[in-house]
Amino acid sequence: MNYRMTAHLLGQILLVVAGFLLVPFIMSFCYAESGTPLAFGVTLASMAAIGIPLTVMRPKDTSINIKGGFITVALAWIVLSLFGAMPFAISGYFASYIDSLFEIVSGLTTTGATVLTDIEAVPSSLLFWRSFSHWIGGMGVLVFVIAVLPKSNNAIVHLAKAEIPGPQFGKLVSKLRFTARILYGIYILLTLIEVVALLICRMPVFDSFITAFSTAGTGGFSSNNNSIGGYNSLAIEIVTMVFMLLFSINMNVFYLLAIGRFKQAFKNEELWWLLVIVFVAIFLVSLSLTLGHVYETFGETLRYSSYQVIAFISTTGFGTANFDDWPVLAQTTLFVCMFIGGMAGSTAGGLKISRVITLVKSSGRSIKKSISPRTVVSVKIDGKSVDENVVKNILNYFALLMSIYFVSVILVSIIQEGMDFATAVTAVATCLNNVGPGLSKVAAGFGEINPFAKIIFIFDMLIGRLEIYPILLLFYPKSWKKY
Repeated sequence: MNYRMTAHLLGQILLVVAGFLLVPFIMSFCYAESGTPLAFGVTLASMAAIGIPLTVMRPKDTSINIKGGFITVALAWIVLSLFGAMPFAISGYFASYIDSLFEIVSGLTTTGATVLTDIEAVPSSLLFWRSFSHWIGGMGVLVFVIAVLPKSNNAIVHLAKAEIPGPQFGKLVSKLRFTARILYGIYILLTLIEVVALLICRMPVFDSFITAFSTAGTGGFSSNNNSIGGYNSLAIEIVTMVFMLLFSINMNVFYLLAIGRFKQAFKNEELWWLLVIVFVAIFLVSLSLTLGHVYETFGETLRYSSYQVIAFISTTGFGTANFDDWPVLAQTTLFVCMFIGGMAGSTAGGLKISRVITLVKSSGRSIKKSISPRTVVSVKIDGKSVDENVVKNILNYFALLMSIYFVSVILVSIIQEGMDFATAVTAVATCLNNVGPGLSKVAAGFGEINPFAKIIFIFDMLIGRLEIYPILLLFYPKSWKKY
């Protein structure tokens, strides 16, 4: 591992995020808030004090190997979380530093789980930073750093591989720096379009930006205690529903549309799987709500079922209904959507649909080979055979994810007094898949969870966002060997 290059990159990342922090810092003065200017000021000073020396001391050897890239990404997210929690902790609006850390990790990993009970009592600058962290974490901090670096380094491809979600990493154009710029250009444009659409729907300006940041990062933080349901506006629900779905789509699809390759964009098999899964899930939830006589009209049933299905499969987690009281079939469907997630290369969390396709087709191949052992069958996506190493990696990833899930459920059940089954399985699932809302005792938030259980949830959120390996490599001694 190249320690000096890792430290140099961490310094750059700290300064970039300090630049982002200037926005809520200025807001705290504009809104004449008490306590928050000091909170942001101390955080900015701390980040600058560490970030500037690390950035200035550029190492001669700038190479990074694969393990070094993964370690750097994991350290970057941990360091950003520790510093990002400081405004919350210093301001005094959170009960403890662990609560502050939980909130910022939930923000950066685009989970959207919260410890707050009265969101509207929190100052605007903190609410802005809380939701803006969704937007920063959605596309990835290191991807932004790569996009703004004056010179490209071949070694930084390992950073992108570690941070961009999905089973395979690919560049849109020959240079990674230009790929990062294209991705961020699409990301910014879609965010601004949503802001304008929400303003047209008469959502307040501040709330429009908060909601757009949360939708873009598929996070779910809101400035309203009752989330999107608090606005009681069908127009706002439709806009956020459309954009939750859009941000669940691989950014490469939008690039293909932008350069006029419509046929290639719409032939994307993963895109069609996403749409089919959404429609099937909406049908099952609507059927469950209809049979359970939850709503008086079919229109209401379709409205609330559609919104929650898209909120869960996109892993945004916005709420318009109390799904904790819904029938078991509806809750189970949402739970499955939570695990599936959106497309690879999107800001959505979850397993990713490309992995689901590979797992389904790999299982089908195993059945065929058990019947006809001599049959040669390859797993194909978009008409192309998937490399066997990729298939094996996906199977290993799924096994590892399930192992972490079950271990976390057991640990939380032991640590948290009075933990019931529904709370344990959904709380871990919502953190590991970066969704946000759970059932039973965590339906309204994670405020009542004890600090030790919150640490496990923080670990799960980071593991889910960075897709396991970068975090686990921190505990592998050989990863830290110099080269």
